[in-house]
This record gives sequence, C-alpha cells and structure tokens, in this order.
Amino acid sequence: MRCSSRPLRAREIRAGRRFAGAVAIVFGIILPVAAASPPAQAQSAPRPPTPPPPPTPSPTDINSDLSAGGAVTNLGSSFLERLGDQASYGFGRALRNNPGGGGASEATDAPRFRTWAEAYGIWARTGAQGYFVGDRRQTWGGVGGLGARLAPGVNVGVSVDQSRTRIDVPLALQAATLDLTQIGANASVDKGPWTWAIALVHGFGKVNSSRDTGAGFARANYNAHIDGALTELGYYWSLDQSRIVPKAAFEYVRASTASFQELGGLDPVMASGATVERSRILLGAEIGHYWIFGQKIFDLSAYGKFIDNVSQNFSSVTVSLGTESIAVQGISESRYGADAGASASLSLSNTARLYLNYDGKFRAAMQSHQATVGVELKW
Repeated sequence: MRCSSRPLRAREIRAGRRFAGAVAIVFGIILPVAAASPPAQAQSAPRPPTPPPPPTPSPTDINSDLSAGGAVTNLGSSFLERLGDQASYGFGRALRNNPGGGGASEATDAPRFRTWAEAYGIWARTGAQGYFVGDRRQTWGGVGGLGARLAPGVNVGVSVDQSRTRIDVPLALQAATLDLTQIGANASVDKGPWTWAIALVHGFGKVNSSRDTGAGFARANYNAHIDGALTELGYYWSLDQSRIVPKAAFEYVRASTASFQELGGLDPVMASGATVERSRILLGAEIGHYWIFGQKIFDLSAYGKFIDNVSQNFSSVTVSLGTESIAVQGISESRYGADAGASASLSLSNTARLYLNYDGKFRAAMQSHQATVGVELKW
C-alpha cells in the first residue's frame, strides 16, 4: 500500500505543476494584450455629428425681382403706346386739320404749340408661371408734355412720366416698390388720309424689395432701366362726324434690372442682373364720333388691337446663397393677346380740351387696367 501511494502522489504533483505552468502561460499572454487594448468605453465612444448640408436658395426667393422686371417692361410699353396713340389719335388728327371742328373752314389757323398733363392709375396682376407664384401691382403716376407743329401735318412732342408701383407677391411673402422715370418723344406726319407716327422712350428707376424670411426681413435696393421704340401707320376714314382709323404698329422694348445682395433676415440671397427683350406687332382700329354743342365738341371713341409677341428673350437669373447657386428663368407674356380701350374728350374751345381714357391689356396670364384723366392746352 505504501509503495503504491508514492507513484500516485508523484503523478498528482506532476499534474499540478503542469496546470500551474498552463495558467502562467495563459496569464502571460492575456495580460499584455489587455494592457495594450483600449478600454471598452473608448471603443464605444460616439462619433462627432455630421455637419448639416449648406443651405440652398429657392427659385421663389426672387419672385418680387421677376415681378419688378415685368413691371418695368409693361410700363415702358404702356408709355410707348400712349405716345403713339397720342400722335395718331383720330380726333386729334381731325382737330389738327380742322381746328374749328364740324363745318368750320379748314383754313382756320391751328394753334402751333400745345401742352398736356395727365394723372393715371394702373391695376395689374400676373398669374402663376412655373416657380413664379403670381403677383398684384398698383401704379400711380403723372405725365407732362410739350408739343409743337413744325409744319402743316408735321408734329413733334416730348413728355415725362413719373410713377410709383407697389408690387405684392403674397404667396411668396414678398413685396417691392418701383419708382420709375420715363422720358419720351413722339412725332407724326399727316399725308392725305395717312398718318405715320413714331415714339421713343428711355426710363430709369429704383427697386426696393422686401422678403419675409421668418426670422426678419431680407431687403435689397437696385436699379432698373427701360428703352423702347414704336412706329405706327394709320389710315383716317371719315364718315361725316364719325371715323374709322385702321392702325398697324411695331414695338420693341428692352428692360433690365441690376444685380443685388439682400441684407438682413435668414439666409439672404444674392442675384445677378436680368434683361428682357420683346418685339411685338399690333393690329387694330379706332372708331369714334363727335358732337358739336355751340363752341364745344364732345368726342367718344373706342379701339381694339390684336397683339402678337413675335419675340421674347429673357436672361436667366443666378441666385446664390453661400457656395450654392441656382438659375431661374424670367416670366413672359403669352404669344397672343388683345388690347382694348375707350376715350371721352371734351373740347371747351380750340385751345382747351379735357379727356378721360381707359386702356386694358388682356393676356393668358396677365391683365392690366389703366385709367387716365388729362387736360390739353394749345396756343
């Protein structure tokens, strides 16, 4: 028994030594690795948040600028056409050739000079087009002019138009004002029943815009310009005290607005300048009739015109916010449209006349209504 217990004890001692050696080896491997490894907390630390993308401009940010460009163009066209109508107005032609009116002798000397003053209001709106959400515009203005008869049947005139337009773009939370000064000149030549007229306009103004950003108003100030020309040919067909005057005209206008940088509000944008060029043909006729009461002459007339915008060129506007930018296209009129209007005139004598005019413009996405009251004096 004693002899048999010794080998067993020896085996137990050897097994214990081997176990202790294995434990030592395992700890010798694990401890250096654990010391070299980062704590578990360090491995699970959250990453820094990803920075948000830079803000980008929206095409609707410059809706009031697009509206201002359209307003400048249309005001230039309206002034041109009023100058052209003034030069070729059928009743005015009758008075030039027969200042006494009715059965008076055409040998009666016509006054050589004339001056006129007008006050007018315009109410206009443009419907939505693409990113443009639509607008409403109100214009109030005044006109003063001076004209002269250079020779029988040859007349010239110069005129100045000063106006202020209030632009409202409610769906884009934007508004603007346009102060515009226009200088115009017209001339007409009467030859038999024919009248040829020409009108030129140059204008300049200032736009003040405001955009509600939700964190204040972003505002901008920039310039606007307009240049235009119109030529018109009319044929005077008289029927006793009535008349029909067919007319054909060609008009060209070029309007521009300068670049601007908004100030204030949240994410103010910068926009490049824009230009608009438009050429149109106008075909129509004026009809009228006058009555004589003693020394006074009362005239009523109406006109209608077919409009063909044969060419419209709009530059795109680059809108920038920080490093981001987009291109936005301008707004245009429909290819075809119509103009219509009426006039009431009271000649108190051969040197004084009062008149009231209505002019309407009708397009697929735009309507404009203008009322004008004026006085003309001759000497």
